[in-house]
Formats: sequence, structure tokens, C-alpha cells
Amino acid sequence: MKKLIVLSCFMIFTGLLMAQGPPPPNGNGGAPDGGNIPVGGSAPVGSGIIVMMTLAAAWGSKKVFGLNIQKQKEIH
Repeated sequence: MKKLIVLSCFMIFTGLLMAQGPPPPNGNGGAPDGGNIPVGGSAPVGSGIIVMMTLAAAWGSKKVFGLNIQKQKEIH
């Protein structure tokens, strides 16, 4: 009977207990236009993509170079 009561309380209260969303990043700071800083601090996304593509190309080149060396060792 205790398990049934605990389970029913759990089911009822989980619907009632909802977390609130986080406050705006700058708390609205009294800005007249209400402009909050976007999440990420308006960081430029374009340069991050270029860095990621460069690192991926370097990693791929390293893997291909390593496979070529391994094949040459197997031949000799």
C-alpha cells in the first residue's frame, strides 16, 4: 500500500513541479529596447566552422599519410 501511495504522489507532483527557464543573460539590464545578449555572446560562427574544417582536413591528411607509410612498410 505504501508503494502505491508513493507512486501516486510521484505521478501527481511531477506534473506540478516544473523548473523555470534561466533568466536572460544580462537580466535585461534596463535597456530601453529590452535587447538581451544572445546565448553564446554573439560569437561569430563562421570562423568556428573554418577552424573545424581545417582541423578535420589536417586529421584526414594525417590518417591518409599514415596509411601510405604503413602500405610502403608492408611492401618492403
